[in-house]
Amino acid sequence: MARILVVDDESKMQELLAKFLARKGHEVRTAGDGVAAIAQLEESESELVFSDLRMPGLDGIELLAKVRERWPNIRLVIMTGHGDDVRTAVEAMKSGAFDYLTKPLDLDEVAIIAERAARERELSLENARLRKVVNRQNPAREMVGESAAMARVRELVLKVAPTDATVLIRGESGTGKELTARSIHEHSPRAKRPFLAVNCAAIADTLLESELFGYVKGAFTGAEQNKAGLFELAHRGTLFLDEIAEANASVQAKLLRALEEKRFLPVGGHREVQVDVRIVAATNKDLESYIDQDRFRKDLFYRFNVFPVQLPPLRNRIEDLPGLVGHFLNGFGRDADEIDSESLSMLRAYPWPGNVRELRNILERAHILAQAERIGVTHLLLPEARGDGEQELAGSRPLNLRIEDHERRLIRLALQRAGGNKTKAAELLGLTRRALYSRMERLQLPIDGLEPGTS
Repeated sequence: MARILVVDDESKMQELLAKFLARKGHEVRTAGDGVAAIAQLEESESELVFSDLRMPGLDGIELLAKVRERWPNIRLVIMTGHGDDVRTAVEAMKSGAFDYLTKPLDLDEVAIIAERAARERELSLENARLRKVVNRQNPAREMVGESAAMARVRELVLKVAPTDATVLIRGESGTGKELTARSIHEHSPRAKRPFLAVNCAAIADTLLESELFGYVKGAFTGAEQNKAGLFELAHRGTLFLDEIAEANASVQAKLLRALEEKRFLPVGGHREVQVDVRIVAATNKDLESYIDQDRFRKDLFYRFNVFPVQLPPLRNRIEDLPGLVGHFLNGFGRDADEIDSESLSMLRAYPWPGNVRELRNILERAHILAQAERIGVTHLLLPEARGDGEQELAGSRPLNLRIEDHERRLIRLALQRAGGNKTKAAELLGLTRRALYSRMERLQLPIDGLEPGTS
């Protein structure tokens, strides 16, 4: 729960809010004006301030400015009992107010805002802790890769991050869509606010709407109290919607309105919630074909596709592989060179259907198998490849530790990637053409007839 300061020149309003918030489990103090509020905060900081707009001496707007200057982590909610002050309250939000309320107060709305502020503070503290841990483990905290394709992705991230534009990240599974979304958030003015992520494919259709938009007490069986959704909890931060193509029609319609109007109705609610959230969405699906099949709204696609970012598959930036290998090995507590050249050659030749995520998983298994040894080809449990080049799941097949078999598979994969050209295959393997011929002969692999159009 939160430490809350209620600031109002009406003692009855102070008493009403203090008693209500205390019953909700919050620690509450009161002040009769802005000057008294500053004195209270100097004595002991609060996490949330509910402040009246019009007060003698130091009014709500002036109090907001001083709080923002001296205690930037405190959230301040403006309260107004005058209809003509709503525009001023909205302007206050643009100046950094957490939210605003109109009198007479809806106590359920007060409770929701207090809960949201408390949870956002917890998330902010956790995000800050995780950033410290991650920065200690990897000071760069950037997407790894020096290829032209990754340089382009980084360029796009740095251009769009300072804006509030909606971003659609597209790419195969395992290419790093969430990492890219986090990078956009961390380079944005919202970096100190929450970054929340939801996988739309991992939540049942019936639950996704309430997960995103929250619900009010009594909205459905089991809804025993109001619950804020991710849109509300991500207020002034970033919400990452992964696998957005899997959202159902009802959720798509509600997402469109939330994107267009920055407001929405919680499930079962009658009062709209206004939020300031930056949306980053991602998909590995062909959304254009989903639109043709009436599985995805065209207008929502245009809303998401304001700034598209396409992530390249690992097989199209294989020159980044050594850097990625070193990055992951460092993360496992190994030096980047604790893997032999033959293993690197094998990794270069593999087609990586699971992209960077698959590379990390394979290296983690190799790290465990190798223990104190240097990682070698016998530690790399790469799935077998079919003749047509598609991945075949390893399943529960017995572990094959015969080096000759791994070499044969490696050479076949290199030849396949090189279109049968042995010179290119040798380059992929880090060998000379003569050394490749020698190995093929030793392993009884056919040398003739594999290079159409070559001698």
